[in-house]
Amino acid sequence: MHVILLERVEKLGTIGDVVNVKPGFARNFLLPRGKALRATEANKKRFENDRARIEADNAKRRDIARSDAKDIEGASVVMIRAASATGQLYGSVAARDLAEALTHGGHKVVKGQIVLDKPIKNLGVHDVKVALHPEVVVMVKVNIARSAEEAELQAAGVDINATAEREEAGFTEAYDPNAEPGTIAVDDDMDAGEPAEA
Repeated sequence: MHVILLERVEKLGTIGDVVNVKPGFARNFLLPRGKALRATEANKKRFENDRARIEADNAKRRDIARSDAKDIEGASVVMIRAASATGQLYGSVAARDLAEALTHGGHKVVKGQIVLDKPIKNLGVHDVKVALHPEVVVMVKVNIARSAEEAELQAAGVDINATAEREEAGFTEAYDPNAEPGTIAVDDDMDAGEPAEA
């Protein structure tokens, strides 16, 4: 299906481009959200008549997004979540959670502006894209930890997951390949001739 783009769409084109997309993408995403028009002769004429207004509206929204971007760029959010000893979250952190955390931190962000390829499912410091406008994208840091103390360590660059794996390994017994089943191991510090005390 051929459509006329009314705003820049990543990996498709910019304002005024006529592109061929799959019908489902056009019907379910581009057309209902006002990002495109069907490429009919009537719509092409209507677009050409309104092109100056559409480009002016886009420029105005882009300028507002750039001013908002100065406040959000490089922002850092700490989220406390329950997780296993290996760092896997019980649940996941989605775009809605990130938008709420950023809004709570004093930034104007809505769920649709958070760009996540997949939900976050483990502890750590993650870089997340926020698209304030199709042409204005900023990065924020999301620090997901079990506690405020862990969040401070992660912010300082400590890998909590590696520390947890070492602690989980715990006590390991020295392996003696020559030991007979049922015998008591002899300490190297003791004389080999003296029997071990029971």
